[in-house]
Amino acid sequence: MPWFQSARRSTVAAAFAALALGASATGSVAHPLSDLSGSWSGTGQFRLENGRSEALRCSAHYAPRRDGLGLSIRCASASNRMELRASLVSRGNRISGTWEERSYNVSGGVSGVGTGNSLRLGINGGGLSGFMVVTTTGSSQSISVRTDGAALRGININLRRN
Repeated sequence: MPWFQSARRSTVAAAFAALALGASATGSVAHPLSDLSGSWSGTGQFRLENGRSEALRCSAHYAPRRDGLGLSIRCASASNRMELRASLVSRGNRISGTWEERSYNVSGGVSGVGTGNSLRLGINGGGLSGFMVVTTTGSSQSISVRTDGAALRGININLRRN
C-alpha cells in the first residue's frame, strides 16, 4: 500500500507544504526572503511513524514581491506527487504567510523568525502542526521538518539553486 494511503492525505500535504515554505526562507535578518528569485531543485526523504522512508525529488520557483515572496513547488516520491503554492511576507525578521496544496485541496498558515543563516517556523493547517528549521549557506539549503501526532513524522531535503 502506498505511504499516502496509510496516512491522512491532508497531513501528508501539509507536511509537504511545510517543506516548501521552509525552502523559501534564507538567513538574512533584514529581509529573510530576499535573494531567492529563480529556480531551485533537490533531493531528500520523508519518514513515517512506522519507520519507513521514501526518497523525494523537488523543484521550486520563487517570485519576489514587494513585501515578500510567492512560490510554486512540486515534489514527487515513487508513490506520490504534490503541488504547492504559497505567499509569504516578511516584516523585519518575522515571517508569516499562507499555503495551499492543490492536489489534496488543503491549506494553512506559517509563522516564524529568521536569525543568522537559519529560519525557525511553526506550521499549521490540513490536520498538521509542526516545526521546521531551514539553514541557508550560499546556493544551498538544508530543510528539516518535524511533526507531532501525524503518520508523517518528518522530511529532510537539500536544495540547490539552478
